[in-house]
Amino acid sequence: MTTGNHVPDLVLTGGLVVDGTGAPGRHASVHLRDGLVRAIGGEPPADARRVDVTGRVVCPGFVDIHTHSDLTLLSDPRALSKVHQGVTTEVVGNCGLGVTAPEQPDLRAAVSYLDLDPSVEWSWRDLPGYLDAVEAARPGVNVAALVGHLVLHARVCGFADRPASAADLDAMGGLLRDALDGGAVGLSTGLVYAPLPFVREDELLALASVVAAAGKVFTWHVRSYEDGLVASVEQAVRVARGTGCRTQISHLVSVGRRNWGSVRRALDLVDEANADGFSVGVDIYPYLHGNAPLAQLLPAWAQDGGPATWVPRLRDPDVRGRVRTAWLDRPTTWDEIMVSWTARPEPDPAVGRSVAELADELGIPGDEVVLDLLAELGTGVMMTAGGRSEDDLRAVLAHPAAVVASDGLALDPAGVTGAGMPHPRSYGCFPRYLTRYAHDLPEAVRRCTSAPAERVGLTDRGVLAPGAPADVVVLDPERLADRATFTLPHQFAAGVDLVLVNGSVAVEGGDHTGALAGHVLRT
Repeated sequence: MTTGNHVPDLVLTGGLVVDGTGAPGRHASVHLRDGLVRAIGGEPPADARRVDVTGRVVCPGFVDIHTHSDLTLLSDPRALSKVHQGVTTEVVGNCGLGVTAPEQPDLRAAVSYLDLDPSVEWSWRDLPGYLDAVEAARPGVNVAALVGHLVLHARVCGFADRPASAADLDAMGGLLRDALDGGAVGLSTGLVYAPLPFVREDELLALASVVAAAGKVFTWHVRSYEDGLVASVEQAVRVARGTGCRTQISHLVSVGRRNWGSVRRALDLVDEANADGFSVGVDIYPYLHGNAPLAQLLPAWAQDGGPATWVPRLRDPDVRGRVRTAWLDRPTTWDEIMVSWTARPEPDPAVGRSVAELADELGIPGDEVVLDLLAELGTGVMMTAGGRSEDDLRAVLAHPAAVVASDGLALDPAGVTGAGMPHPRSYGCFPRYLTRYAHDLPEAVRRCTSAPAERVGLTDRGVLAPGAPADVVVLDPERLADRATFTLPHQFAAGVDLVLVNGSVAVEGGDHTGALAGHVLRT
């Protein structure tokens, strides 16, 4: 139908239009012109190019508000793993992680989760400069960015365990205001990523006040998703109540069998805040395993000083003994933790193996396996972690304040970012949700489109309406499926027949056209 160039006049006929608002679907033609939706229904121009999509669903492109594609979009701007599942807008800068202080060597190590391609040069110095770099790369999807709290705190306070002074808070607030004025959609924090575990609540309140004054969003990777989940959500809600800041609680789960069911109390806290007039939302991906740096298992005190300090510290027998003691009462077991990627040359035989399997093979305890990996690789090792409940997942997905977000990255299966065994959510999050957990298609599409867009202030995305940007997905409900698995993750979704980004065809018949029509979205 197209070579990937912009299509001036295109009409999709015969499909079921699900417009992203939650309204019932209706059979109507969708007329696209000059990168916008011109009309839904009515009689299109006689000379328009028509594409018959009978038997398929026509909906807005998915708006993925929780991603870590900050650097992978610069490695391969096509965003292949995302656009092939129908994502047309990515929000980066989540979990407090950011890439806007390249002059700090420790920062690049601290956010190595994002840094899969060493050839990507950090040539910018602030968030507007980063957005300029993304724009120059001509991304294949739309991109918006949050300000990473880790960057703000590390710039002002470093990586040591020390409270921020009043002057420090003023400095961070100034940096945050500059970034928000430069187009960021909000602020994110990640209170498990050093040095953020050392942050006090007065810092969170101060930064939330800046975000609230700008009318933007504050997203939270809370302090604990294990035994401390409820207390951690209480803190996020307390800050929302204290500042009036629009708040988003990221990937709400409870980890460890003894904690199953605690998400229901967390959702009660969200309901109570919303009933009192505050704006608190949650997001989740439809899987029972998470994915994070292995270093996230370390106690906060063990990460004091940043990676350059804590990595060699893990060779000290006394430090290792203290860490092992801290792990005695962990809510998950070593057979629930799998090594998914390392910075070693491929193939690394540790990748795809659980810690328990590696321990049996090496004849040492699982905690020693983990400490050895961290002492060797520092932040250069990722894990996939289980210990979650299907009932909890369904409770969050069904909650009225919940939206769907992948927590994944835009990956190229044939490129450098296709290494290891990453979480399959990067390839299949949205098809998996729609086929396994959605009971009402219009409402399910809303939770993937207009609802997440609204949470982060992207009010012109996520709907099919006259005048809206032509971010459009055509799905075949008979074939729609997530094909990525934990052992074979680099597989595109099936049944995503057509994807348009700002009116240009990016995916057609399962193939990427080469179109790079995404916009950088500055608010």
